[in-house]
Amino acid sequence: MVDGDRILCQAQSTELGRYGLTVGLKNYAAAYCTGLLCARRLLQKVGLDELYEGNTEVDAEVVNTEYDGKTYYVEEVDDDKRPFRALLDVGCKPTTTGARVFGALKGAADGGLDVPHSEKRFPGYDRDAKEYDADMHRERIFGGHVSEYMEYLDEEDNQKYKEHFRTFIEAGVDGDGLEELYESVHEKIREDPSPGVSAKSFSPDKSFKNRAKLTYDERKAAVEVKKQAKRDEIEAEDDDE
Repeated sequence: MVDGDRILCQAQSTELGRYGLTVGLKNYAAAYCTGLLCARRLLQKVGLDELYEGNTEVDAEVVNTEYDGKTYYVEEVDDDKRPFRALLDVGCKPTTTGARVFGALKGAADGGLDVPHSEKRFPGYDRDAKEYDADMHRERIFGGHVSEYMEYLDEEDNQKYKEHFRTFIEAGVDGDGLEELYESVHEKIREDPSPGVSAKSFSPDKSFKNRAKLTYDERKAAVEVKKQAKRDEIEAEDDDE
């Protein structure tokens, strides 16, 4: 019997504040962090986090391994426990080369999930030359594009820089420190990918009870009471005049 989709694990970029990233939560680098968080959280949940650590040295290369006639997108395959396979469902998201959804995919793959993919949609892939520049992709993972734009605006239009990157400035984040910041976030995610608030800590208010539904006759009587009250109000106004 098919009973619909089941969510085993989820992660959101808004959680990255726990790991030191409070700004730029919608860019490619943040999408990578979110994918990494989801992967490490899921593997911890199913007991595969130690067997499949993923790529701790982020080099943006596509990793795959041939094992028993099949291709797995992890560095090594355990003889007893296969990696956890996940398929990317892009939904209505754009799938142009360099789209953020592929940043999340790369983060999940580097986090140890077996996600079938190629380099063809990653930043750094040249469709005409059919070549992949992993260094260019790595730079995007560590916010290099953001860093360059920050430095450019700071030099060319300081007022616009202050307006556009106001939250970064308030958080004490500058272009030079972005790569170090993302490295720190990756490390902290791996140290503790568990959800910030456990579902077990939630205690519903059992004293609350929904009101019993009114019967047809009760609803009809309630409407009649309101109508009569309105009629009485109109008659009282007429008497005053």
